[in-house]
Amino acid sequence: MGRLLLVCRLAWRDLRRRPAQAVLLLAAIAATTTTLTLGLLVGNAADDPWDRTRAATAGPDAVAVATEARVLRDLARSEGVTDAVRPFPTVSVRLGVRDVAVNAVVQGRDVAPSRIDRPYVTSGTWLRPGAVVVERAFADALRVRPGNEITLAGRRFPVVGIAVTTGRPPYPSSAPGLVWTTRADAVRLPSASPRRLTMPMRLADPSAAPAFAARHQGVRPWQDLAAYATAELRLADGALVSGAWVLAILAGLCVALLVGGRLAEQGRRVGLLKAAGATPAVVAVTLLAEHLLIAAVAGVVGLLAGWAVSPLLTEPNPGLLSTGGAAPTPGLVAAVLLFAVGVTATATAVPALRGARITTARALRDPVRPPRRLGVPSGLPVTLLLGLRIAVRRVRRTVLAALSTAVTVAMTVAALAMNRDIARKDGQATGPDFVPGAGNPVTERVGQIVLVLAVTMLLLAAVNAVLTAWATSLDTLRTSALARALGATPRQVTGGLVAAHLIPAGVAAVAGVPLGLLVYAAARAAGNASSASGQVPIVWLVAVIPATLAAVAVLTAVAVRHAATRPVTTVLRSA
Repeated sequence: MGRLLLVCRLAWRDLRRRPAQAVLLLAAIAATTTTLTLGLLVGNAADDPWDRTRAATAGPDAVAVATEARVLRDLARSEGVTDAVRPFPTVSVRLGVRDVAVNAVVQGRDVAPSRIDRPYVTSGTWLRPGAVVVERAFADALRVRPGNEITLAGRRFPVVGIAVTTGRPPYPSSAPGLVWTTRADAVRLPSASPRRLTMPMRLADPSAAPAFAARHQGVRPWQDLAAYATAELRLADGALVSGAWVLAILAGLCVALLVGGRLAEQGRRVGLLKAAGATPAVVAVTLLAEHLLIAAVAGVVGLLAGWAVSPLLTEPNPGLLSTGGAAPTPGLVAAVLLFAVGVTATATAVPALRGARITTARALRDPVRPPRRLGVPSGLPVTLLLGLRIAVRRVRRTVLAALSTAVTVAMTVAALAMNRDIARKDGQATGPDFVPGAGNPVTERVGQIVLVLAVTMLLLAAVNAVLTAWATSLDTLRTSALARALGATPRQVTGGLVAAHLIPAGVAAVAGVPLGLLVYAAARAAGNASSASGQVPIVWLVAVIPATLAAVAVLTAVAVRHAATRPVTTVLRSA
């Protein structure tokens, strides 16, 4: 118990001495756990709105559509069908409201509620002769409410209610949009297209609805309706979970860079701990404990932040009833906390063990791990010469920084490709079946998530760039001081430190562009998307490279400026 308290006290004091580094690590892990929490909450909530709406509307197990009543009568007597209601007359007409004209599907209903597929009125009242009720998602696109007036095939009807249903996917997943009238009004509406009959059914085994639909033409199972109705939530779930894994990689790199830098800075502290009697195990556990403490706090912060933001993403299409947001389950809480601690432990274990194994005398005299001495051609400009020598002497850190940049560039390019594809799909959602100017909740939801993930990944990449520059400046304090003692100016030293990061960043940026296109192509293939996709303009792809280098240069210069301007005598005396 005494040893545990000692480890906790040492870890806590070190965190208090370096609050800026602790905050950076906390932000990196919290961003990752927030994204993971959102992905898990959205995934758990994908079915809830559909299930709630289906229960409120007495949703059918299957829906059959035919042009002849005889076909539906025979289907109602088929094996496996336990109940079916009188078919609803269905007709396609032109709908007008204010200055908007769009196609609509009109379904004739009884004034009395149906025992199967009973629309749930969310605003206003149910049908009466000479009036209509509009499906809620379609009404939102049209901007109509109870009390407004619309025209169907040139005839005027007052809107008396807004309702939801699970007998048909909501607009725009299913277009044209749906309007209910009485049976008599639907029959009297003129239409150039063939009239149809729609019959909702109950099955003895609802789970066998897809098999039943495969045996009977014109039948659609409830599972198919549910997949279309919850498409945006499932797409959001997939994007968030995939993004969480990418953020996990960046967070792991962030932790590894931070730990490496702190060990370089704490080489003398490790030696003092060993000189005071601490064993290598105590030293390793101390170095590990302070990062695991940050990870635990970041996990809690991420859980709370993800829970707070989740209602914005779990809110379903207007065509479904809201469930009021999902609460984290004990399993979800455990998964997120284990994820945060696991990523941090994995990234911290190797450098912590390496630092603990160093001899006491060497730790008191030198940094934890001396840099490699690799040859660099002479005769280069001072700035470039310093940059190359710094880059090749810390190969592992250079590779980690390049990997972080490559992952960020790749995901940025993938986000550009996805946004281009979303814009292309939105451009195709035009014509007489779609309300002009109305947004698509499916693509809007995915676009919002892509934006959030892109911003979070850029934030983590920025943190990694700052941490890499900070760790490098610590490792090269004496080298930079000697270079300045031999005549190099602070500007040249700063330029050399910046160049040391721009060299791997340039290679990573170039490699990240095709990698991002491959990532997006693989994601489309995994989602069974069509082969055609929106092409990213070549100018955008080329612009990613200089933008990346400019961002790395700015972030690095800010982080290394202080180290490059420290008094030479102070640095050399402390060495």
